[in-house]
This record gives sequence, structure tokens and C-alpha cells, in this order.
Amino acid sequence: MSSKKSASAKPSAAKRSTADQPAAKRPAAKRPADAPAAASAASVPSGPRPARLTAAAVLAAVEGAVLFGFGIYLLVMGLVGDPDSPQQAEMLAVTVLALAVLPTAAARGLWRRRSWSRGPAMITQLMALPVAWTLVQNGGALIAIGVAIAAVAFAVLGLLINPTATEALGIGPREA
Repeated sequence: MSSKKSASAKPSAAKRSTADQPAAKRPAAKRPADAPAAASAASVPSGPRPARLTAAAVLAAVEGAVLFGFGIYLLVMGLVGDPDSPQQAEMLAVTVLALAVLPTAAARGLWRRRSWSRGPAMITQLMALPVAWTLVQNGGALIAIGVAIAAVAFAVLGLLINPTATEALGIGPREA
């Protein structure tokens, strides 16, 4: 019985499957789980992150943080304060909190030099411009807030369309 056990316990080298082999010895075509990791690593450009891209990421992160803080403020005021309609106040707070996700995710993507992050970052800035215009039109202290929002939006847009930033994100010129 012991001879049968030892013979069946050790499979021959010819009968071993690729799953039993170490990952380094397996053929590349038989590692589909490793393919996305290799593809994403290859798509991230090497070298230091340009200052323009870092500035765009930081400004987008600040926008996300401000939106998140404003959303929390609205949520607390909707729950504790005395709004005309608590449901509307809470829904506005949830909407602002949901909107805070877009610039935050874009900032993280820009920081990590992901090419997909440029689109959400630019959309966020384009959405901020009508908000800034509306605040400036309402006058008073809102003029300063509107001007600040517009200045940040134009700055981030300028940083993101710069060829240095697009190259750092791996977005090259379109070839015809």
C-alpha cells in the first residue's frame, strides 16, 4: 500500500499542469489574470510627474474637499437647522456630496497619472464655470466666491490642456 501511495502522491513532470508551475515559468499567454496589471503598468508613463499635473491634481482635490465640506454643512443644516423644506435641504446635501466624488476621483487619477482622469477633471471645471457666473451675478460676497471658482476652473483647464500634462498622462497627438 505504501508503494501505491508514494507513486500516486508524486505526479510526473510530464503530467504537471501549468497551474502547478511557478508563475515565472508559465508562458505569458496562459496568464490572463496578469495581463490587465501588465497593460495598466505599461500605460502609465515613467519619469517624474510634471509640476503642472501636480498642480492640477491638487486644485481638483481642493475642489472635491470644498464640495464635500459644503455637502456636510448642508446636511447638518438640513437636519438640525430650520429649513423651509427639510427633504429638499437633505436632497441638496446628498447631491453636493455625490458631486464631490467627481473632482476627488479625478484628482486621484491625475496624481497617479491615469489618462482617464483628464476627462472628469475637465468636465468638473466646465461645470464650475456656470456656477461661478451665477454667483457673480448675485452680487455681494458671492462675487468673490464666484471669481475664485472661475479662477480655479480656468487654471485647471489651462494646466490640463498643456502639452506637458497630456504627455505625462500618456495622451499623445492623434495620428491620421
